[in-house]
Amino acid sequence: QYSFKEVFGTLVVQKELFDVVAKPLVEDLIRGKNGLLFTYGVTGSGKTHTMTGSPGDGGLLPRCLAMIFNSIGPFQAKRFVFKLDDKNGVDVQSEVEALLERQRREALPTPKTPAGKRQLDPEFADMIDVQDHCRAEEVDEDNVYGVFVSYIEIYNNYIYDLLEEAPCDSIKPKWNNCNTPVRNGDFVPPQSKILREDQNHNMYVTGCTEVEVKSTEEAFEVFWRGQKKRRIANTQLNRESSRSHSVFIIKLAQAPLDADGDNVLQEKEQITLSQLSLVDLAGSERTNRTKAEGNRLREAGNINQSLMTLRTCIEVLRENQLYGTNKMVPYRDSKLTHLFKNYFDGEGKVRMIVCVNPKAEDYEESLQVMRFAEMTQEVEVARPLDRPLCGLTPGRRLRNQAFREELSRKLELRGGPVGAGPEEPSAAELFFQSFPPLPSCELLDINDDQTLPKLIEALEQRHKMRQMLAEEFGKNVLAFKTMLQEFDSSVASKENYIQGKLAEKEKTITGQRTELERLEKKIKTLEYKIEILEKTATIYEEDKRNLQQELESKSQKLQRQASDKRRLEARLQGMVTETSLKWEKECERRVAAKQLEMQNKLWVKDEKLKQLKAIVTEPRAERPERPSREREREKALPRSVSPSPAPSAPVAPLRPRRSRSAGERWVDHRPPSHVPTETLLQPRVPRAITVDAPSERALARCDRYLLTHQELASDGEIQTKLIKGDVFKTRGGGQAVQFTDIETLKQESPTGRKRRSSPSNPDPAGDAADSEWTDVETRCSVAVEMRAGSALGPGFQHHAQPK
Repeated sequence: QYSFKEVFGTLVVQKELFDVVAKPLVEDLIRGKNGLLFTYGVTGSGKTHTMTGSPGDGGLLPRCLAMIFNSIGPFQAKRFVFKLDDKNGVDVQSEVEALLERQRREALPTPKTPAGKRQLDPEFADMIDVQDHCRAEEVDEDNVYGVFVSYIEIYNNYIYDLLEEAPCDSIKPKWNNCNTPVRNGDFVPPQSKILREDQNHNMYVTGCTEVEVKSTEEAFEVFWRGQKKRRIANTQLNRESSRSHSVFIIKLAQAPLDADGDNVLQEKEQITLSQLSLVDLAGSERTNRTKAEGNRLREAGNINQSLMTLRTCIEVLRENQLYGTNKMVPYRDSKLTHLFKNYFDGEGKVRMIVCVNPKAEDYEESLQVMRFAEMTQEVEVARPLDRPLCGLTPGRRLRNQAFREELSRKLELRGGPVGAGPEEPSAAELFFQSFPPLPSCELLDINDDQTLPKLIEALEQRHKMRQMLAEEFGKNVLAFKTMLQEFDSSVASKENYIQGKLAEKEKTITGQRTELERLEKKIKTLEYKIEILEKTATIYEEDKRNLQQELESKSQKLQRQASDKRRLEARLQGMVTETSLKWEKECERRVAAKQLEMQNKLWVKDEKLKQLKAIVTEPRAERPERPSREREREKALPRSVSPSPAPSAPVAPLRPRRSRSAGERWVDHRPPSHVPTETLLQPRVPRAITVDAPSERALARCDRYLLTHQELASDGEIQTKLIKGDVFKTRGGGQAVQFTDIETLKQESPTGRKRRSSPSNPDPAGDAADSEWTDVETRCSVAVEMRAGSALGPGFQHHAQPK
């Protein structure tokens, strides 16, 4: 649902719409205020019909014209009393200057403006036949008025004058009634116009044709002449679709009369120029519905772009007013919004008529149009200021008119000038009264001799007086002729002087005109440069926005990378800390295991030394029984002086071993220097890969590792060690081996070298007994074996065979 100030149904008549929407704007125009009225909607919604009307039922435009001329008809100034300049201003001329201007215009071969008594074109005669005779209520009768109209269109974001007469050029192609050249079918557009800003910061179109009109018929005929030049085309949605925005501008110039109420006050500051713009916007359309191609597609794109710019300007104005922001309104993005910038800035009243088509196909577009129209109601436009008062007494025209009527009435009755007081004798009456009076001319008696002589004497006196007056009159005539000749000579001299001054002024004016033309050309060049600079600035601003967006994206990317780096650093720090703790624990475990191993070795050495000491210090006479192995094991601990290793020493935890049935494979590493031993116990490794040197390829295929290491023992025999380990994959993609177990294979001879402490020739009978108890090597041949990672402590194993 959308809410508006006024909603009209489908059966509304043009008069009702005019009374509500356009009539207040015309009243403001006559009061000297500006106004803007435009129709808005999708294509084919009736905007042109609302503005122009139909035969027998005129639209808003002819009704506005009729109301203007019905209101100011008796108070209009003669043609060319008001004269518009090239800078959106107006000058006032005297009656003589206006008459000369009319004579000069009539002498030119240019087409004359249509007269009010001329027969109207039957195409629009019914449209301007308005019977209601609407007029404004408050019209200043002490002013004189002049009406000027102009008609422009905005096509593809270019402004064209629809009232401009195309010059005849033999080189350029001729034009037909359809606005297309006869030589080929391509459309050659006329010269576009430029927007400028006057001294009051109002926008206007330079070089636009402005026609002074004196009646409704004349004004509408000018409009119809431009309407024929407007660009329309046939689309799938509208048979006569407007391809441009048309703007019909009505300017009303008014100036007060002088104190006598006879002539226009010759002061430019007292002239008021108001303007009413009637805009017929082209309808927005979707190309997927119109199936437009080529020029139609380009026209639709420019129409939609200008309407989008209008919507953007309204939205920015609304945001600035609601939230107190100071965003720049993009008026210059489109010629449509740039032309009416001062209306939105508070230089006049703005009215918008939203035309809606009830067709179901236009439902979505109509919703967008109504949404935008509802939003525009929230924009507040400042009220224009009232015009200043001229300071003269009101009612001057009526008093002057009453005085003239009374004077003409008295002249008709008396046949001469009449004074305001008692009647005064005329000059002829005074002249005749200066003559001597005539005597009575009645002859009552035949013998009357006095009447005739008296009459003759009086006539002679009058004749003498007449002669004297004639002589005096002749003298006066000669004196007057002399004065006239002197005056003629002085006037001639003054005229010659004035002619010289005029020639100098004309030279000065010619130079100033040349300078003015040069400055105008320079202005056009500068405006062109300004336009180029504006486009360049727009491009640079777009590049700046793109670079800012790219900079923001890169800064965001850098921030993400920095946060990833910090997270990675924290993760690596945690890994380093974890690894450090792990290796510290591993080092502590290895150090503890090494300490335990060294303590065991020291204990074994201490035991050997104690046994050796006991053997050395034992008396020979005594031969105790040889203790059994079980008793020796039991006595070994009490005889030890060195501290026994603690069974609860920290050791490295064994890795879980998988059973051989799990399908594990081995790498059997046997160095080239391996010496084969012909022993019964031989290491047998199933599913093994035998190598001379470990390789990454072999380690990648297996999960267990076996190193066969041989070394020479203290007794001169070869001792074989089987070092086992697990194969792991590293983070870098390589292989690593962690050793877990060591197995020792040792071979001993039952008869070894014996060291005897007896003399060189002992008793043969006692050799066996002595050798059994005095052989130090046999007594000390106790091997200590301890498995890495075992917590059971050292164990004893006797390898010597009993004698």
